[in-house]
Amino acid sequence: MEKAALEWRNVVKKRERLDLGPVDLKLYENYITALIGRNGSGKTTLMKLAAQLIHPDQGQMLWFGETYPKGIPVEIRSQIAYVPEHYAAEEDGLKMDDAAKFRASCYARWDWQRYEELLHRFEVPGDKKLNKLSKGQRRKFEITAALAARPKLLLLDEPSSGLDPFAWKTMMNEIRRCVDEDGTTVLLSTHVVEEVRRMADYLILMDRGRSLGMAEKDLLLERCREVWIPQGEELLDELPGIVESAVEMSGMVRFITLDYGATAILLEEAGVKPIRVRALELDEVMEHWMNGSMQLTEAGMKQE
Repeated sequence: MEKAALEWRNVVKKRERLDLGPVDLKLYENYITALIGRNGSGKTTLMKLAAQLIHPDQGQMLWFGETYPKGIPVEIRSQIAYVPEHYAAEEDGLKMDDAAKFRASCYARWDWQRYEELLHRFEVPGDKKLNKLSKGQRRKFEITAALAARPKLLLLDEPSSGLDPFAWKTMMNEIRRCVDEDGTTVLLSTHVVEEVRRMADYLILMDRGRSLGMAEKDLLLERCREVWIPQGEELLDELPGIVESAVEMSGMVRFITLDYGATAILLEEAGVKPIRVRALELDEVMEHWMNGSMQLTEAGMKQE
């Protein structure tokens, strides 16, 4: 059985603009899980709970199988790195390298070689003060510092904001490297569909403070298809997972199914051969999910 690096158990958090929960979720170790959802859906609140910047009003948070209601101990916190969407101002007057030295003192696995290598690849000079950096440079420093910590749990809230395409590609490659080489578990909140497509192993959809389910990305994409058949509109009521259908001018029937495996079996039994089958793009799948067409459970969308 796979271990969870992070869990929300029946977590509720009341905020001024949004009540989060109850949320029951697990992040599996050594995978990248993407938080997706519209603005204001609760993604940042979920992330802050994971970083223990805020505490649940109800329920429990568990890090690596343990709960710490009085605060995460130093030895556990040193295994967690967090890149927020908006930075705190406490370090603004520090030069980058001085800020890095301070952070290195907090992380037992800090890797100076990785820090220097990434700054060089990102082309950011280490002698500038943080408050003198551009938005993109500051983002590059924060990502560099988080990766140099070699964390077991990496929390990233809109990490690509302000990055140029070259730095964006470097960031994605380095995050995957952390997972593959260091066994890091990543929680990624992003609006960038391409980021999700390239990096995520699992998806969690948030909407209005609720989790609408968790899915293994590749399995989800495998199940979602747009299908054209020569006829057989009467079959649609018998096919599983139909969320959209139409009869074309040519008389063909076009439909979208979220359970193509079972649909293909039923079509074969009925003697109907599809004219065309198209895999849905990730953004199309996400749209159906967000619109409530898909009702997922973790067990139903996780490869056993």
